[in-house]
Amino acid sequence: MGKNDLIGGALWEQYSDKVSARMDDPKYRGEITEAQAEAMGAKLIVADWGAEACGDAVRLYWAVEKGTNKILDARFKSFGCGTAIASSDVMAEMCIGKTVDEAVAITNIDVEHSLRDKDDIPAIPPQKMHCSVMAYDVIKKAASLYKGVDMASFEEEEIVCECARVSLRTIRDVIRINDLKTVEEITNYTKAGAFCKSCIKPGGHEKRKYYLVDILHDVRKEMEKEKMAEATETKDFKSMTVVQRLKKIESVLEAEIKPILAQDGGSLEVVDIKDEDGKTIVYINYLGACQGCPGAQTGTLMAIQQFLHEKVDESIIVEPV
Repeated sequence: MGKNDLIGGALWEQYSDKVSARMDDPKYRGEITEAQAEAMGAKLIVADWGAEACGDAVRLYWAVEKGTNKILDARFKSFGCGTAIASSDVMAEMCIGKTVDEAVAITNIDVEHSLRDKDDIPAIPPQKMHCSVMAYDVIKKAASLYKGVDMASFEEEEIVCECARVSLRTIRDVIRINDLKTVEEITNYTKAGAFCKSCIKPGGHEKRKYYLVDILHDVRKEMEKEKMAEATETKDFKSMTVVQRLKKIESVLEAEIKPILAQDGGSLEVVDIKDEDGKTIVYINYLGACQGCPGAQTGTLMAIQQFLHEKVDESIIVEPV
């Protein structure tokens, strides 16, 4: 089968040489029979999986060694496009020699990367990334059959971007931690939406439960509400959580104390906070010129404590470590 039989013109140029070679001459296409598996002292597993996005399907054969769970041999049959053939072929190769648990750890990104000619150039065009996802999913199907469990047991989190295997929690966390404001920033940080793009917004080639535009909108809305609540919060210091108290103390030290210490080349850091007999003990570690300075244990220490009494709460005791 030649490349012109598989894909037309310009699209073909987006495929790596390794992909075209696997399309034309797959190394692991075929099947494993019960007799062959038995001769290896192995259990035969046959798993089928299809991709809703394009109608392609793949069948994966495993010969799993009894007692060790090691995959002694793997073969596949692909019913679909050339990309599915290439992805399934390298997927089967990657399974051989691994235990079933190790094989489940193989991702579609691993499959795609192994097909690249150069590390920084994708092996397949974005709209064909779902074929490597299909190879990833059939591994989970085979593992579920071998272990006698549901496929869902291998998926700890809800996946938003199937192509890059990015979870909902990861996207939400990245938006919060990095204060992201655009979908493009989400893609730069996580690769979600970088391939087939169907997870970016409604109207892609398949309907999805979550879209990046909606996740971004919801998380930004939550962040704004939290910011407003924090700005208007007048919670008593003693009723705050340890984390809230730490942030309150550090904000005062950052704004008022550290600039003074920095004038002489010194600084400090809070290393712990403990409650004891109604007091809040703040343990600090002196840095820079403050280390070894006699005043750090006397006048400077008392000045820091007095400042925190005035700006935060009178229950605070400052202890150097």
